[in-house]
Amino acid sequence: MASDLRRKEQLPALTAQIVETYSTVPAISHLGHCPLPNYDIIIGCCEDLKEIIYPGYRRREGLHLGNVTYHVGDLIDSLHDKLTQQIARALRHEAGVTLDCQEKTDHEAKAQAMAITFLERLPDIRRALAMDVQAAFEGDPAVERVDEVIFCYPGLEAVTIYRLAHEMYQMEIPFIPRMMSEWAHARTGIDIHPGAKIGTHFFIDHGTGVVIGQTCKIGNHVKLYQGVTLGALSFQVDDDGQLLRGDNVKRHPTIEDRVVIYASATVLGGLTVIGHHSVIGSSVWLTRSVAPYTTVVIEKPKLRMRSEAVDELAAEANYEI
Repeated sequence: MASDLRRKEQLPALTAQIVETYSTVPAISHLGHCPLPNYDIIIGCCEDLKEIIYPGYRRREGLHLGNVTYHVGDLIDSLHDKLTQQIARALRHEAGVTLDCQEKTDHEAKAQAMAITFLERLPDIRRALAMDVQAAFEGDPAVERVDEVIFCYPGLEAVTIYRLAHEMYQMEIPFIPRMMSEWAHARTGIDIHPGAKIGTHFFIDHGTGVVIGQTCKIGNHVKLYQGVTLGALSFQVDDDGQLLRGDNVKRHPTIEDRVVIYASATVLGGLTVIGHHSVIGSSVWLTRSVAPYTTVVIEKPKLRMRSEAVDELAAEANYEI
């Protein structure tokens, strides 16, 4: 008992040591400044948006055309208020306002206009996602009904958040699109930067490990399998040696219409274009363009198996493919 008390007496000193690092290592602290967007509230907004996009599939049961207007209206009203506050925080921080949270620039008014503009785009986002759902249904023989795609497919989950985050990204809302996409990444294992441009009828099958970079451009009716990377080949720097950031420099590939890319394939480089109706096989590594209607595969390797068993078992086990 006495030893336990002595250990607890060490805790104030430990606390002081930790707090001291907030001054000596300030880069990863946000103290005494205007608040940043709240992660939990942003994720709550994502869940509300999914409730609007897929009514009857998420939290609220018993919805029908007689009561859905009230339900959606309540969600929209709440989202307007939450998004206005969170976007204002993001705009304020992006503008470099850290201490005077009541500065002259009316970030709240700008944020409200942005929130309304974003919410007005939800009908178009729903239409785009309906085409993605249909692409998954048509592209996977394991699916028996559309409901299964909406309930069960992590690819659709990731693409849903991507399409919402992409709209905010296009509106130049800071922070929040990345918060949304990284939340989806953590949930699904699918990493889609909100700056990527993705066409209609997009389907990610299985999904885990897929990476789609910021300046990637993907056409219509494209299908990706698990482990596909659409990434950068190299990074560019300015005259001072500083890394060029953002989407002003094309670093990631272009995938044209009706391309299929199989599991664990890697396509790199901003100048790389995969022509329409092409097929990229599993584990292929590409850093140059491919003409339309091209199939790219790795030559079949030899697989040898040897068994220590005798007689018939050994004869059956020794083969090449």
